[in-house]
Amino acid sequence: MKVSVIGTGSMGRGFAARLVKAGHSVGLMGRDAAKAAEVAKAVGAAAVGARDAGKADAIVLAVPYDNAVAALKALGDLDGVPVIDITNPLTADYMGLTIGHTTSAAEEIAGAVPGALLVKGFNTVFAEVLASGRKAEGGRDVPAFLASDSADAKAVAADLARSMGFAVVDAGGLGNARYLEALAGLNIYLGYGAGLGTAITPVWLPLAA
Repeated sequence: MKVSVIGTGSMGRGFAARLVKAGHSVGLMGRDAAKAAEVAKAVGAAAVGARDAGKADAIVLAVPYDNAVAALKALGDLDGVPVIDITNPLTADYMGLTIGHTTSAAEEIAGAVPGALLVKGFNTVFAEVLASGRKAEGGRDVPAFLASDSADAKAVAADLARSMGFAVVDAGGLGNARYLEALAGLNIYLGYGAGLGTAITPVWLPLAA
């Protein structure tokens, strides 16, 4: 699949590397073209500009929430394009969310870029977990919670997730991004505030028989 990753931070780099390893054709774009070229070369992706980034089969949005809408609008017409939003609307100290309960980052982005098919996903995955490709305890695949109002876009995101070794969890419609972003906030608190570190992931498990 042809995938554009927007963002060259730890999450963007991790996604590009995992997608390349999974056999996808990956384009990487960032505000700093030189850095994007450097990161792309390091992970085996191609550095691309806005025009080419918007022509992918799917887009991974891996920029801070405050920059998300502008980053997508720079790509041009995204009508019908699946956009996987991994952002979280974090406060400056990363210990809280700036919005929630009645809306979410994903819903705000979808409203600002109405043609794109938004999928909330991977926002509960730490960069360390993404980069390492490690399993959860017991050899379980790390879950990728996916929420979207588009069944087709969610299916694309699910295919990408499985190709990278994630266990797909269908989290319903895009409105449930409100809960996924809150879950990410708790995960961040546990990792940093409670000192558990970032080699952790939220997992729902059935009870033993």
